[in-house]
Amino acid sequence: MNPGFPGIPDLNIPDHLPEHIKIALDMSDLVQLAEEYEAMEASIAASEAGPSQPRKKRREINREREKGDVGLFNDYFAEKPVYHEGLFRRRYRMTRRLYNRIAADITTEGMSVNWRYFTQRRDAAGRLGLSTNQKITCALRQLAYGASADQCDEYIRIGESTAIKCLHNFCRSIVEIYRDKYLRRPTQEDVDRLTAFHEEKHGFPGMLGSIDCMHWGWRNCPTAWKGHYTRGDHGYPTIMLEAVASQDLWIWHAFFGVAGSNNDINVINQSPLFNEILQGQAPRCDFHVNGNVYRKGYYLADGIYPAWSTLVKSFTYPPENNLKMRYFKRRQESARKDVERAFGVLQSRWGIIRGPSRSMDLPNIGDIMLACIILHNMIVEDEGRDVLNWTPEDGAPPPPPYNHGAPQAFVHNLERFIDLRAKDQHTALRNDLVEHLWANKPVWDED
Repeated sequence: MNPGFPGIPDLNIPDHLPEHIKIALDMSDLVQLAEEYEAMEASIAASEAGPSQPRKKRREINREREKGDVGLFNDYFAEKPVYHEGLFRRRYRMTRRLYNRIAADITTEGMSVNWRYFTQRRDAAGRLGLSTNQKITCALRQLAYGASADQCDEYIRIGESTAIKCLHNFCRSIVEIYRDKYLRRPTQEDVDRLTAFHEEKHGFPGMLGSIDCMHWGWRNCPTAWKGHYTRGDHGYPTIMLEAVASQDLWIWHAFFGVAGSNNDINVINQSPLFNEILQGQAPRCDFHVNGNVYRKGYYLADGIYPAWSTLVKSFTYPPENNLKMRYFKRRQESARKDVERAFGVLQSRWGIIRGPSRSMDLPNIGDIMLACIILHNMIVEDEGRDVLNWTPEDGAPPPPPYNHGAPQAFVHNLERFIDLRAKDQHTALRNDLVEHLWANKPVWDED
């Protein structure tokens, strides 16, 4: 203890210092200790006295959700609803038949981790909660019109925070339940039908679809990430989607999440589109063009894509006197519009991806995009415009992978990688397609 100040611990001041310095150090440390002690006493007194202002109670709004449920049921789901099937199709973006199927699947135990969330239950007071129709309608209105969560309150009688939960849980459930079917990789049967369908519609044998990218704006991108997600020609943060679409607007491949500062070449270098080819597990796609045999299908692409053996690009500036190349350019660019049409229909059908995303969470943004694509494919199938009617047998095991070679050996993967990016094969295939299209040119089709 300090002999000069009873009750204060010794400050351990070195003995070799002069006496006047010892006294100065002793007094300054004591002043600091006294200030800290007074602050501690004041803090204890304030905590014992309680808060200076009483805590505000949570504002509760009786939205009469039962009335909202009854009104929604009478408008769209009664035996004789107020609004007919056409208005239901326009506002829900799907037929009532497809809606009922989704509602049944999303509330079935085991189909999704969120199945219990969409079932109507009673709260602790015994009052019925929001119905399945209210929650799904709330999510679909936000997807279809790009409406804010607060806009669903007046008609559906659902709070803003609950509306946001409905949207995220609905999108997550759609991805979990339907991804394996409606975003599946093409099977051997799919490949055979796609190539035959595209040859009939566009005249391109071996064509699997068209590939391109689109940008989705990100309004609430974190400030620290804006430079990474912003490209000069857009001027605002975006997230990129790479997609492959067939002529019937079915989207066969969706790779979403690449930062908007990239271009299409950067995206395809990260994309899993050709992973099965590199692993030797892709379905076979043999076709003949101009007397030559090719073993891999291809996608139509625009000029920015690399000259790979699985991509067919147009000629940028064909000579004026080369009618064959000019004709090929016109036919290729016309057929490549399939993916542009798919993007247009996707954005017009789901207004939420037409405007910038308001979410800050990347996984939630990804779920929204994938859910919109899956619902788009479900609508294409439901309305009978899809080229394929894929109905797997119940309980049937998944088809075995197509193993062409030894995917485990690095040398085989390297050979496939070199073959995939072979520019000479790209040039040979394009030249053969030029001759094929010119030889099969209809009489009525004048350049």
